[in-house]
Amino acid sequence: MNLLKSTAAAMTALALAVPAQAEDVKVGMITTLSGGGAGLGIDVRDGFQLALKLAGTDGVELIVEDDQRKPDVAVQLADKMIQSEQVDVLTGIIWSNLAMAVVPAATAQGKFYLSPNAGPSALAGARCHENYFNVAWQNDNLHEAAGAYANDAGFSNSFIMAPNYPAGQDALAGYKRFYEGDLAGEVYTKLGQSDYASEIAQIRASGADSVFFFLPGGMGIAFMKQYAESGVDIPLVGPAFSFDQGILQAVGAAALGVKNTSQWSKDLDNAANRTFVAAFQEEYGRLPSLYASQGYDTANLLLSAMEKADVADQDAFRAALKEADFASTRGDFAFNTNHHPIQDIYVREVIQEGDVFTNKIVGVALEDRGDAYAAECNM
Repeated sequence: MNLLKSTAAAMTALALAVPAQAEDVKVGMITTLSGGGAGLGIDVRDGFQLALKLAGTDGVELIVEDDQRKPDVAVQLADKMIQSEQVDVLTGIIWSNLAMAVVPAATAQGKFYLSPNAGPSALAGARCHENYFNVAWQNDNLHEAAGAYANDAGFSNSFIMAPNYPAGQDALAGYKRFYEGDLAGEVYTKLGQSDYASEIAQIRASGADSVFFFLPGGMGIAFMKQYAESGVDIPLVGPAFSFDQGILQAVGAAALGVKNTSQWSKDLDNAANRTFVAAFQEEYGRLPSLYASQGYDTANLLLSAMEKADVADQDAFRAALKEADFASTRGDFAFNTNHHPIQDIYVREVIQEGDVFTNKIVGVALEDRGDAYAAECNM
């Protein structure tokens, strides 16, 4: 009898010592899969799904929906995913105006939001939330790095331009935070604009020695083609969003030699990035973009948290996310106090490899950069 009791007690203790199998996680991805910004959302989706495939996990149920780059559609999709689908985690939004429409409401309802792209200043500062993690950057970061590069390049009279929405406003604020020269002009364009004749005329007449612009997706393609055709030869500087892999093939030789800033590049020499680039090319038949790398890292952050905690235990899962215990394509990666990255920002140059236009790293613009808003975040 005593032996049976001892054996039962030992088995109970062993069972308590073995961690319970983590619960499955239901993820709602709302991203842009149609219209002018579709390439960005497709790359985020593909990078995310690739990470799940390489991990061999069946513990993530992924629901993907197209927001059509419309805030009202994004809100409707988020409501459906939270209330009907009962997702645990939301992700995927590309555009900052959509993020501002969705993220605060989602986190207020107890959902985790992992941003693979949009990082508006409001969500990094006063409106930060313990359930919101940005795996890409704070909106200003790449533009701050462009301002730092402009100083190093000796530019002293920049014409600066961006679309008039939260990310565009953050872009110009970020550039001006580090840029030390004068401004030959400062222009906000319409989001989704395709004709830049007026702005190019202003640049031509401005006396600028450099042009900094943030025009992601189809906007950047349209501007670059028109700028090249105009004959204006003032040097261009921009963030990776205007010179990323999906854009370069459409722009072509007009982009050669242009310097741009990014926290990621396909030639970053670390094991995680080499694996990612090779696997992405094999899976999809194209080079990955910045957005694909961010989707991939977002999925791997999620998987790293799932290994340590059940999503139903929000405090434990949040702590596991904050540890960021995964191999990032960027190498060193850590979260700041406001759940935005601390990371290096590089200078890249547009080059041609065979028939492919791509980027190579030529320097580091900012080391271990956090963001300007963390002090405003009270978490």
